[in-house]
Amino acid sequence: MKSTNIPDVHLGIIAVSRDCFPIALSTQRRENITAACKEKGVDLYQCPVTVENEADMLKAVADVQAAGCNALTVFLGNFGPETPETLIAKYFDGPVMYVAAAEGDGDMINGRGDAYCGMLNCSYNLGMRHLGAYIPEYPVGTAEELADKIAEFVPIARTILGVKDLKIISFGSNTAAATPTAAC
Repeated sequence: MKSTNIPDVHLGIIAVSRDCFPIALSTQRRENITAACKEKGVDLYQCPVTVENEADMLKAVADVQAAGCNALTVFLGNFGPETPETLIAKYFDGPVMYVAAAEGDGDMINGRGDAYCGMLNCSYNLGMRHLGAYIPEYPVGTAEELADKIAEFVPIARTILGVKDLKIISFGSNTAAATPTAAC
């Protein structure tokens, strides 16, 4: 039996949606990303709860945890609700990445749907709450572009999971404390 100390990444995706936008926009875009990930060989659990408020956020986090996810992508399918979307990083015990839908992906409703501005608000709110999350250099894209970003996140998540459970044990004396200092 071969043992390994490299963590397995079980990645999930949660879509968020500001309640003034049609929730179907975020849901359909999440499904498009999941399909694009599958084509690229990235296994991705799709949370069926689209987050519009804090109650949805708690349900979504519970769902991905029950599904065994240990890393997460939060997808802004449109502008996104800042408080619920950022609290996902607080309540989920694992690495979290944030990405957003690009305008012009062909599925906008009434000419709206870009989430770039929402990513700016999300980043600001994560900082205000002192929450750590991974945001790619350019976090906005089409389903295919975001599938590439998600694939790039897997080794990052694996590293975070590995370091998180790392135990360092050292032996020996503290030589710095025993070293006399010379007077100048």
